[in-house]
Amino acid sequence: MPDLKPDMQPSDTYSRAARIMHWAMALLLFSLIFAGLAMVQSLQSWHLPLITLHKSFGILALILAVIRLVIRLTHVPPALPDNLSAAQQRGARGAHVLLYAAMFAMPLSGLLMQGAAGRPVEFFGLFTIPALLPVQLETYAVLRELHGWGAWGLIALVLLHITAALHHGLIRRDTVLRSML
Repeated sequence: MPDLKPDMQPSDTYSRAARIMHWAMALLLFSLIFAGLAMVQSLQSWHLPLITLHKSFGILALILAVIRLVIRLTHVPPALPDNLSAAQQRGARGAHVLLYAAMFAMPLSGLLMQGAAGRPVEFFGLFTIPALLPVQLETYAVLRELHGWGAWGLIALVLLHITAALHHGLIRRDTVLRSML
């Protein structure tokens, strides 16, 4: 086991901060995914306000992802069960890395996409984030496609994550699911 700072002792559960961020991000990501799917399926009168909210909550997701990463890097997570194979342990760690990457890639690609389209990104009407790219519709089209495919990848990762958590809680009945409750 690596040397741990005094405030970084292993535990059977994630820290309170990590658990709060996990569930807050879960709620936020589900909301963003459903809003995103609704936006591409409809051109109703509620479409424009939903896009505006989607952008603001996307920026909030990016801010929370940074906070979540800091918490993850400063708190030791519970150990995986000893009876998991090395391949399962690598898979679990790899899935977590991909989830963190997606939590950064989705809002960043959305922010870049909006800049390339020349659209402002307001944060709940408090301030406007300046465009990070020059207006260029070809770049916008590529980023929109990447953002869309990224959403499907995030959905797949979330479903895998939920399935694994339920497998640990209901079938294996080990400590993995309980460690995040």
